[in-house]
Amino acid sequence: MNRELISSLVMARQDVENVEMIEIASPDEVMENENNLPTDLSLLSLRNTVLFPGIVIPVTVTRAKFIKMVKKAYRTDKTIGVIAQIRHTPNEPTPEDLYKVGTIATILKMIVLPDGNVTVIIQGRRRFEVLQYNQTEPHLTASVRYIPDNFPSVRKKEVKALIQSLKEAAYKILSLNPEIPKDAQMAISNIDSPSFLTHFLSSNLNIEINEKQLLLETFDGSEQAHKLLEHMMKEIQVLEIKRDIQSKASLDIDQQQREYYLRQQIKVLQEELGLETPDQEVEKLRAKGAKKKWSKEANEHFNKELNKILRMNSMAPEYGVSLTYAETMIELPWNEYTKDNFDLKRAKKILDSDHSGLDKVKERIIEYLAVLKLRSDMKAPILCLYGPPGVGKTSLGKSIAKSLGRNYVRMALGGLHDEAEIRGHRKTYIGAMPGKVIQNLQKAKSSNPVFVLDEIDKVSRDFRGDPSSALLEVLDPEQNSSFKDNYLEVDYDLSKVLFIATANSLDTIQPPLRDRMEIIEISGYTVEEKIEIAKKHLVPKQLEQHGIKVKDLRIDDKAIQKVIEGYTRESGVRRLEQQIGTLVRKIAKAIAMQEEYPKLVKAEHVEKMLGAPVFDHDLYEGNETAGVVTGLAWTSVGGDILFIESSLSRGRGQLTLSGQLGDVMKESAVTALSYLKSHADEIGIDYRIFQHYDLHVHVPQGAVPKDGPSAGITMVTSMASIFTQRKLKQNLAMTGEITLRGKVLPVGGIKEKILAAKRAGIKEIVMCYKNRKDVEEVGAGYTEGLTFHYVDYVQEVLDIALLPEQVENAMKFILPDEKKEIQPVEML
Repeated sequence: MNRELISSLVMARQDVENVEMIEIASPDEVMENENNLPTDLSLLSLRNTVLFPGIVIPVTVTRAKFIKMVKKAYRTDKTIGVIAQIRHTPNEPTPEDLYKVGTIATILKMIVLPDGNVTVIIQGRRRFEVLQYNQTEPHLTASVRYIPDNFPSVRKKEVKALIQSLKEAAYKILSLNPEIPKDAQMAISNIDSPSFLTHFLSSNLNIEINEKQLLLETFDGSEQAHKLLEHMMKEIQVLEIKRDIQSKASLDIDQQQREYYLRQQIKVLQEELGLETPDQEVEKLRAKGAKKKWSKEANEHFNKELNKILRMNSMAPEYGVSLTYAETMIELPWNEYTKDNFDLKRAKKILDSDHSGLDKVKERIIEYLAVLKLRSDMKAPILCLYGPPGVGKTSLGKSIAKSLGRNYVRMALGGLHDEAEIRGHRKTYIGAMPGKVIQNLQKAKSSNPVFVLDEIDKVSRDFRGDPSSALLEVLDPEQNSSFKDNYLEVDYDLSKVLFIATANSLDTIQPPLRDRMEIIEISGYTVEEKIEIAKKHLVPKQLEQHGIKVKDLRIDDKAIQKVIEGYTRESGVRRLEQQIGTLVRKIAKAIAMQEEYPKLVKAEHVEKMLGAPVFDHDLYEGNETAGVVTGLAWTSVGGDILFIESSLSRGRGQLTLSGQLGDVMKESAVTALSYLKSHADEIGIDYRIFQHYDLHVHVPQGAVPKDGPSAGITMVTSMASIFTQRKLKQNLAMTGEITLRGKVLPVGGIKEKILAAKRAGIKEIVMCYKNRKDVEEVGAGYTEGLTFHYVDYVQEVLDIALLPEQVENAMKFILPDEKKEIQPVEML
């Protein structure tokens, strides 16, 4: 329903009265007076509306023929026929262009306009149906048949409910359309005639002309009212949807206007206070970007992001995200490099002063510097320093950076389990940030730092991804020149970065990742090297941390040696630093409490300050017991010695293993026993003992898991000793694996094992002949005081390890079936 609602009642009684007073018949008078209705009518066609009985509407007539007809009718009986056009035509409408049903109307008032056109105010009276057209010139005339209104009695409940529904629907439409005056509701409430109410609402309903014509052609009043109610309910739904849309749009516009107003106020305040406005901030970033040495792709991407920021609402959450992204791009050192120092003598001096030993590693670094000096475009290699904790792998990275003159950054990978920590998050996520590689380059402020990837063997994986696989691109010299961080979205060149990874174990590193790195093994230190490290680095560091001047306290070399041998057992120096820290704290306490303290800490002071020694210097337990052999083992914290014990008891030849051994060591024990059985005569063992005695092999410290291919010859020697009851050579240790045919196989971790042997007071070591090259690489300083026996077969091991004499109180073997004592077989 639209503004035409008042054209029938309000406008007819107000606008027309402004011209002069006219008389308007009531709806009932119009529709009840049929005596003076002519059967032949002059027809006026309407283009955009349908006239219903009782309705008053103004009509402007522009065609000359119709103007003459209207004037003639106004001068005579003031009656014309009004009928709607089916279609608009540029020429005069023909009978085919008109509907068959129209409304006879009375001209209430005629107004001649200055341009010659005529406006007439007409009131519908009765519907008619065209029977035939009589003439077309000068205007249409037709013979008609009048159709009476057929509306049921108002007294019926159904009719009352229908009329009430029509009025309520009309009130709803009026409430949803604020453009319609409130007087319209009063006009509707004053209508008592159901026929006129139906015609009135049909005339003013906002529907198409053809739909209004269908209502006009519905002669049954009840049916017409039902159709009208359907149209009104649809109109209500449309208006409700329109209201919701307008309400939401109005709220959005109001919020935007409010934000715009506030932004303008903020902008004015910032200008008054001398602060940067968002536009100024973006332009400053653009100026900084113009000075960057980045690629064309990065420059275009950066400026595109700035243009996006300028179009963005500064209060929107995306504004801060985009601004942070642009600032991150600006802060990265795109193609900015520090100048390398190629003074190789200086570099070697720095490495030697910072680290004692580690000759192989330092030699590799000097080689890298030499090649880089000759070829400035050499891609940085990926070095992996592999060794036990505390040997200086991480601190070596600092020394390399110092010798090269490069910046230094370190990234801890221990426990890393999210791939996004390497590649970054996509910046569409809340809280997105670049990966740790890009973040550390941002801190380094250069694109060629020494980048330490600490504990690369401790990278874990879960449902969030596999960081080890993400590191493949970072550590591949053929790929990292175009490394793409998910947050950064543009390629970044990592090829000039000197990556140095550290690891305690190679077993947990993925093979593809390990293949991309150059593995450099760092073994432990000798006692002499530890003393030098303590004097040069550990003691001064602890004195500084505890606020003690160097002149106020000194620690003697013998004292340091006692701490090393009695209170630490490690390949590195981490535990040594802790014990030195304990010594220094004791002195600091004495100084703070003004007590007496030794300014020179000697060996005899160590036990008073640290308590009884934790470890015995000489762990070797002698050779008085048969079947106890000292072996050498490699662990993740360096080398260690272990004892393998064997014992025999009456039984049925069963083998028992204990000490929490792994599968490899269990296989070594089974192989060793099989070898002894097959070579019993050569070794001097009565073969009947294998059937009537059970063998138990045990490795002490059962709470510690043990595994690895290093205990083969140790186990076979222990078994041979218990079966023959022969003594073992004193101060002897061994390492190596065996085969069923008695071949001795080489093993790894030789340097760690040598250091472990020296710590335990071992004098002689037996190992495979193929391990001789490993011993030679270790260096004379590590092997001093040790004798090495290189063997190829088990029999050689037994010849070296087993002495001719038997142990005291040698075991006497008794065979149950013969009930007699069997003495051990004499030596061949």
